[in-house]
Amino acid sequence: MIRQGVFQKSLGFFGGKPVVVEAADVQLTSDAGLLPIRQLDEVWGLTEQFAAALGDTRRQTSVDHSMLQMVRSRVYGILADYPDQNDHDALRSDPAFKLIADRSPDDQRDLACQATLSRFENAIDVKSLFRLRDVFIDQFIASFDESPAEITLDLDAFDDPAHGQQQLVLFHGHYGQYQYLPVAWTCAENDMVVMCSLLYGTAHAGLGAEDDLEYLARRLRAVWPDVRILFRGDSGGGKPALYERCEAFRVEYSIGIGMNSVLKKRSQTLLEEAIRQFEQTGVKQRLFDAFDYQAGTWSQPRWTVIKAEAGPEGTNRRAILTNRPGARVVPGGAYDGYTDRGESENRNKELKCGLHADRLSDHRYMANLFRLYLHCLSHNLQVRTRRLIADPPPDDPHEELPPEALPEHHRRRCHNRRRQHDPLGEGQPGTWRTRLIKVAAEIRVSVRRILVRLPRHWPYLNHFEQLCTAAMSLSHAARPPD
Repeated sequence: MIRQGVFQKSLGFFGGKPVVVEAADVQLTSDAGLLPIRQLDEVWGLTEQFAAALGDTRRQTSVDHSMLQMVRSRVYGILADYPDQNDHDALRSDPAFKLIADRSPDDQRDLACQATLSRFENAIDVKSLFRLRDVFIDQFIASFDESPAEITLDLDAFDDPAHGQQQLVLFHGHYGQYQYLPVAWTCAENDMVVMCSLLYGTAHAGLGAEDDLEYLARRLRAVWPDVRILFRGDSGGGKPALYERCEAFRVEYSIGIGMNSVLKKRSQTLLEEAIRQFEQTGVKQRLFDAFDYQAGTWSQPRWTVIKAEAGPEGTNRRAILTNRPGARVVPGGAYDGYTDRGESENRNKELKCGLHADRLSDHRYMANLFRLYLHCLSHNLQVRTRRLIADPPPDDPHEELPPEALPEHHRRRCHNRRRQHDPLGEGQPGTWRTRLIKVAAEIRVSVRRILVRLPRHWPYLNHFEQLCTAAMSLSHAARPPD
């Protein structure tokens, strides 16, 4: 904390009046927007459940910082754009972060420093990591107010460049770097991360995907026996073992596959027709075909949908495997349902770039997997918060129809309607920080209350007020009756 009188400077740019700048002994924070999110976390219990899953073998009489305090320091630090442990050397005295960690802002004890947080992350063990996996699934299930009719699971991976000599970091020729390969399972209906894993640098994106899918299907159907589970993945994660596991556990799938010579030959006539129609009309053409196809490594033929496209940019052919019933009726609808998984890639982009999930810079592999969990928890806290102040999309008369039954001009835009309109920038973490979290405030502690004073002319004060109202409403609803 900077004490009054440490410095005082006079600036002379404002005409005849000096502009005096000084350090004052006041409780200030630049991240007051975290406080209503902390209230929501109190209702949902996300960080509390996460911390409870960690094994704490420390001598409790010597503990200065609880597991829960350190989890909250890291998770809320990631939300506020402080992704590294050493950021907390500056944050440990911040009054807002003390409040978040259940300490009074005037408490002379600081929060955990970088060295303590480093030991915290590196002390993680295998049993705790398995418990955390189950915590994520439990929290995902609890996020639904009622049993859903269907759940769409998207699998996607992203590259994480190495930050030194880290365990299981390998050189990847495609990316041209030493890296990890984080993998996230996300839900299209609510954008949450359901499960995540950290693969070695040169791993196939689908490594272990069939086992993860089976585990998820069993867990979800134990709670929702009649739920319809849909799975989507790109060609990087597809493999015969995954197709077979989907079929064994009644999971509908749409998975991209590469265009080999056999598929190119079978789709040549379709492509030529798309080119002919484009040349006649001058309008970009998308044509579809579907047929049974069996590769040499497959145990049986599978329904394959081909898209042939011709337009000003040239031609393009793509193929997917699917067992969705409607694909045999309207293959274009099945293909567009698959391409909606681009939204899951946006979630990965937000996770990687907006919440800095590519900053896995611990030496131990398990510590980096634990850090990935922390980033995913920050993501889930953000997306659940986002839904509270998002405006629902306008009514669509086609909303209750499956995509395969929609006319084409509705089909391609119906899937994106799952994302609600967000006044804070479509859920982008950077925009959220600017408009909600990054607000300066004075915090005063008295005998009766803790007062947080915001600037009256802050342009996003209405969103902050809206979020506070929603948080308190949920708190009252969750409070047991007297």
